[in-house]
Amino acid sequence: MNHPTEPDQPSELVHICSREEWASAQIEGQHVPAGFGTEGFVHLSMPSQVHLPANRLFAGRTDLVLLEVDPGRVGAPIRWEPGVPSEPDSMVFPHLYGPLPVESVLSVEDYLPGSDGQFAPRT
Repeated sequence: MNHPTEPDQPSELVHICSREEWASAQIEGQHVPAGFGTEGFVHLSMPSQVHLPANRLFAGRTDLVLLEVDPGRVGAPIRWEPGVPSEPDSMVFPHLYGPLPVESVLSVEDYLPGSDGQFAPRT
């Protein structure tokens, strides 16, 4: 069941991973993050909210890429669910309940923090 505040399905979602993880995914044909086995999903974000998990989980890291994902090509359910309690009230994030297929990734760009180690909101 979808979360009551689920937004309309956007045409673009994003996922953060390391360059090394993305290189492995290209060989394997899919990206399966380390937490997938326990959580059962891949964390995605809308571009406008990706800085929130980036700062919480990856502040200061310079080895990251941002994958632009076509949600219509992932081949598994996407559920919109609450983030962590420190994030704004009623904010939900897209979770992909299956591995992220390489063919669903439309583009890849370096994702770097500012000089203070923090990731800025995307416009």
